[in-house]
Amino acid sequence: MIRVAAVGDLLLTTPPNAPAPGRGLEALSPRVRELFSSCDLVLANLECTLPGGRLVPTEPRVFTSNQQLESLAESGIGCVSLANNHGFDAGDEGFANLTARLDELGISWFGAGLNLAQARRPLLMEIRGIRLALLGAVDASTGMQRFAANGSSGVAPLDPASLRDKIALLRREADHVILSPHWGEERFRFPSPGQVAGARSFIDAGASMVMGHHPHVIQGMETYRGRPIQYSLGNFFVNHVHWDSGDYLTWNRFERTGCILLAELTKDTIADVRQVPVYDDGTSTDIDTSGMGEGFLKKANRMLTRGISRGGYRREALRVRYLLPVLAKLGRRHY
Repeated sequence: MIRVAAVGDLLLTTPPNAPAPGRGLEALSPRVRELFSSCDLVLANLECTLPGGRLVPTEPRVFTSNQQLESLAESGIGCVSLANNHGFDAGDEGFANLTARLDELGISWFGAGLNLAQARRPLLMEIRGIRLALLGAVDASTGMQRFAANGSSGVAPLDPASLRDKIALLRREADHVILSPHWGEERFRFPSPGQVAGARSFIDAGASMVMGHHPHVIQGMETYRGRPIQYSLGNFFVNHVHWDSGDYLTWNRFERTGCILLAELTKDTIADVRQVPVYDDGTSTDIDTSGMGEGFLKKANRMLTRGISRGGYRREALRVRYLLPVLAKLGRRHY
């Protein structure tokens, strides 16, 4: 049996032209480090890149530093998905700088590449006789501009049919296929009906776990055919996200709460799946014992259990796109 942990977004950001790197994962609490040390594999979404020559035209661009990546290597997180909408913010040069540094630090990565074959290539590993295959993919709705093609770099596209075929093929050689999709709408508290159908179809195809990210908030978890689907793990580590103008994006209490998903895997089963709430207060990321994080998780799970209708999803879109900006201007928060 092995123990696997999955966490959400790592925003190891540094302000543009800053004299010193931003906060890194030295900020993880002893309790988080102890939990990670009890796991055989810890997986995260690394939503940043190193600087390079050519920048994407849209902001914000999310850059990290070599020092922050070194803190990642010392955190207990040994594997990252690069299948997200910021991995090519500095083009091929930034991506090459990032992956070279990850390789030097011994951190495995997947979900993006210099061509389509590399981007779609699974990360294969064997831990104590249990064979794992990890896949990443990015949905077009995330605003990603750089999807890999046969002759060009980018992230792996989330093409449901081809992804199902890939999962079924990998199940012939791996005991477990873990899918890490970058999908959904930012700040939506639950997935779309299409995401629910898609996630379940990936389980039907042979995936053992679906661990989503991109919304930057927790979304619920369901167990389908005995396999966990966490639609969004939320933010795990969040520095400010900066614009060139000097302005930056801040995060409220709900957005600073994430989920560590823990699971124990044998060659044939997944057991003891647990959600552990974490909170990054801007100084330290720690297991949330206040009760608020547990409440957020329970509410997200209840929303999912009640079922996602198209009407409910449209109302959530109105809440995020119109109500939340108004409340933010009034200095109020609504979850």
